[in-house]
Amino acid sequence: MAWAAPAQAQGQLNLYCSVQVEWCTAIANTFQRDTGITVNMTQKGSGESLAQIRAEAQNPRGDVWFGGTGDPHLIVAEEGLSVEYKSAAHVDLQPWAIRQYEAAKGRSVGVYSGAVGFGFNTELLAKKTISAPACWADLTKAAYKGEIQVANPNSSGTAYVIIATLVQLMGEDKAFAYLKELHPNINAYARSGTGPIKAVARGETAVSLSFVHDAVTESNAGFPVKYNTPCEGTGYEIGSMSIIKGARNIANARRFYDWALTPAAQRIGFEVGKQLQMPSNKNAPLPPGAPDLSKMKLVEYDFVKYGAAAERRRLLAKWDAEIGSLPR
Repeated sequence: MAWAAPAQAQGQLNLYCSVQVEWCTAIANTFQRDTGITVNMTQKGSGESLAQIRAEAQNPRGDVWFGGTGDPHLIVAEEGLSVEYKSAAHVDLQPWAIRQYEAAKGRSVGVYSGAVGFGFNTELLAKKTISAPACWADLTKAAYKGEIQVANPNSSGTAYVIIATLVQLMGEDKAFAYLKELHPNINAYARSGTGPIKAVARGETAVSLSFVHDAVTESNAGFPVKYNTPCEGTGYEIGSMSIIKGARNIANARRFYDWALTPAAQRIGFEVGKQLQMPSNKNAPLPPGAPDLSKMKLVEYDFVKYGAAAERRRLLAKWDAEIGSLPR
């Protein structure tokens, strides 16, 4: 009882988390240890977290949404489901993190960033005498029939970023024509964005469309995984954080928000799971081996347009009608 009383006095925090479960568990445990605030954590993909926050709009159960691609965080901001907050750490943030804050009118902020690319199992490709993909155009070749995995954009923010990237890179008509051509080479549309690269690591599929930092994580764990970023150019995410409107524990939500932007908190993903995203605090060093976005060919990703609820809804409906409904 002597131990429990101070912790209870600090109250609790209901955390929705959309990064890898190891990372989610570590930030929940560390924040709870550092503050005495009891953390109730739920881990889900970006699309599923967005759906839950919308469903609970009249009776919010979450306090903070941490991680996941920035587009659905912008939708939550647009729909008035998150609240404005400016941390004291704001002055220490990378420009792209501040752009997310500005795009959300202060209702979201960037906590990490990572680029889209191709993960592949080197042993499996060698066994099947298939070359590693280097360009978007490579993925539609007959050699990759049934060899590629990507997530379903209805549940995965990663997959939505991929669609938005292709639309910005090719134009919408060509992008959807490309996705139709790619479809026979896809063996599964996974529920989560990290599912495909984990399948690559296990040797269940040869190639994935993933964030490239996840490929490095699997490689560092000892799996025969490497990555390339597309020669034509690629998109990227701004993993974000938002305080949910109507949060029952608003003071603790703000405290977590401030804490999550510190250099120490931004090292946790690397320390517990070798997660290699670029951190948003300029004082947090780039993790060893992390992909450097400054050395990649990136599209000028329009986060405001593709983070708008109507645009997301339209593109997902088009994907469902033209790609998701195709026979397998």
